[in-house]
Amino acid sequence: MQITRSSTDTAKGPADWFTGEVYIDAVAVPQAPARVQANLVHFTPGARTAWHTHPLGQTIYVTEGIGLCQRRGGSIELIRPGDRVFFEPGEEHWHGATANRLMVHLALNEVDDEHAAAHWGEHVSDDEYAAAPSPRS
Repeated sequence: MQITRSSTDTAKGPADWFTGEVYIDAVAVPQAPARVQANLVHFTPGARTAWHTHPLGQTIYVTEGIGLCQRRGGSIELIRPGDRVFFEPGEEHWHGATANRLMVHLALNEVDDEHAAAHWGEHVSDDEYAAAPSPRS
């Protein structure tokens, strides 16, 4: 058994990866042979990821607030606490908070020496983001 005491500071999400204010708390950092990486990601209202993919897929589990997610070419979906979203390996997508609510999710990724956690693309445009359904829908 190994206990890691909470000593890591919350990290601000890089501007290359996110639009708006995003904060990341590390939950699990893989040590070989383990491959699971987990982060608690806090999105302020209106904040979102850029378009990106995960070579080995990604699961997000919403813990607070109301969020949005979309795969390239698909509709924007509302996500709420308790919802789980799995993005297939290589599936281009984005996720984040609605315009008027925060959203927190646990992000689970597999990583290893051959696979980065994510490959980042262009930012989700304001027009793309504005196409989201109302949380009251």
